[in-house]
Amino acid sequence: MALIPTFPTTLASSSARLTVLPPIGHVRSSTRRRSAVLATLSSPPRGGEALDWTEATSSFFEQDTRPIMLFDGVCNLCNGGVKFVRDNDRQRTIRFEALQSDAGKNLLRRSGRAPDDISSVVLVEKNRSYIKSEAVLKIMEYIDLPFPQLAFFLHFVPLFIRDFVYENIADNRYAVFGRSESCDI
Repeated sequence: MALIPTFPTTLASSSARLTVLPPIGHVRSSTRRRSAVLATLSSPPRGGEALDWTEATSSFFEQDTRPIMLFDGVCNLCNGGVKFVRDNDRQRTIRFEALQSDAGKNLLRRSGRAPDDISSVVLVEKNRSYIKSEAVLKIMEYIDLPFPQLAFFLHFVPLFIRDFVYENIADNRYAVFGRSESCDI
């Protein structure tokens, strides 16, 4: 007789809470619920309940619905990217926040990322977040010509290729471009 291991639906420790989801075929929840559960993986429990980071950060979009670009505040490449976006965003359609700030960490949690994950630029919209090459292309769609058109054509490059290139640049950004002691923006 073979024993089939069973797993509890919730594993809890003093520093984190892990919620195990049922198989995808049985889940009939919205993307919002799944992203909230993903955020639970990296955030400590509050009063025994998982915090809904989408709800907790909704105040960022109450008065100003513009998307927020999260960037590594000490990375020279990232700071240069922010300056480039700012110079080519004449309509001021994008806001900026360093990943290392408290607001940045909360928005990372909202996006289903660990609060100390500074490996990727993230674009957070009111109802969705983008990471890696998807974030870069979405940012290009918001800024001035010819970048929206360039983003359109880059969407034809498969995601795994775009993310491979993105990750190689991101992994070597400090070695190639250096880092600063504080955020320049």
